[in-house]
Amino acid sequence: MFKALIVNKQEEQFSVEVQNLSLTDLPEGEVLIRVQYSSVNYKDSLASIPNGNIVTRYPFIPGIDLAGVVVSSNDSRFQEGDEVIATSYEIGVSHFGGYSEYARIPAKWIVPLPSGLTLKEAMIIGTAGLTAALSVQRLIENNVSPDKGKVLVTGATGGVGSFAVSILATLGYEVEASTGKESEQDYLKKLGARNVISRDEVYDGKIRALGKQKWFAAVDPVGGEPLAALLSQIEYGGSVAASGLTAGTKLPTTVFPFILRGVNLLGIDSVYCPMKERLKIWDRLASDFKPANLEELIQEEVTLEQLPEVLPTLLKAQARGRIIVNLI
Repeated sequence: MFKALIVNKQEEQFSVEVQNLSLTDLPEGEVLIRVQYSSVNYKDSLASIPNGNIVTRYPFIPGIDLAGVVVSSNDSRFQEGDEVIATSYEIGVSHFGGYSEYARIPAKWIVPLPSGLTLKEAMIIGTAGLTAALSVQRLIENNVSPDKGKVLVTGATGGVGSFAVSILATLGYEVEASTGKESEQDYLKKLGARNVISRDEVYDGKIRALGKQKWFAAVDPVGGEPLAALLSQIEYGGSVAASGLTAGTKLPTTVFPFILRGVNLLGIDSVYCPMKERLKIWDRLASDFKPANLEELIQEEVTLEQLPEVLPTLLKAQARGRIIVNLI
């Protein structure tokens, strides 16, 4: 028997609570993992409410990230005792996730823990850090180098934003961080932001076809109208890596930034990122992309029992950096 966080919905009743399960309750998969750490992401918070449109069948174990030790494996790529990471794909969405002391996962979704990272560090990074790293990698591939000019990070106190600030600063970029939380300036500067601005300086409620050119590139996990406003302020030949929708799904922009300034809008998806690319990015997160101040990104370390109170904080924009879950 082991503990897991179960969300359940029956007619008008919805519950989020820790329960005891057995291994026979877990879904199919080639690799059984003793989970040591997980983390809290926006999707996990949506999974913890009745109308979050993430979970499609109940009862269910959320948690899109997990890191732990292989207990048994039917796949030759993994052996008992291996330390591994599993993030995204269907984990915590349609396949039981990481808020559980044990998880059974398809081998094709699993990444061996790279040298240079501990299991705890891997979950400080998690999907948020992976998404930020993919964003930075795509900018680099589109000729965004430190000598080209300032790079803006929007939603900078969130998981993706915090990691983007930290990775870019580690690589020598001049980072400008945008946030709606004036009280978090010291936090963002500790992560490496050269300057911190209000989100109103990016989007003041008006979307112009072309605005003043302020940044050569940007990492944007916000989306919506702020992204449309941002695109009009990117310098000639610059790029924006977009990965989120916390400000909405509509993008009311024009073609002018693209056809008059050659701006690139780069879509970032960490859910179905091909394994070859995923392995490369995790290796970089364990080496040159690894922030020197990784512990600064932890807002809180919690237990399974604390999750029902902690999960809603992301939906209320109360989170800063990363919340990790200790299952040891």
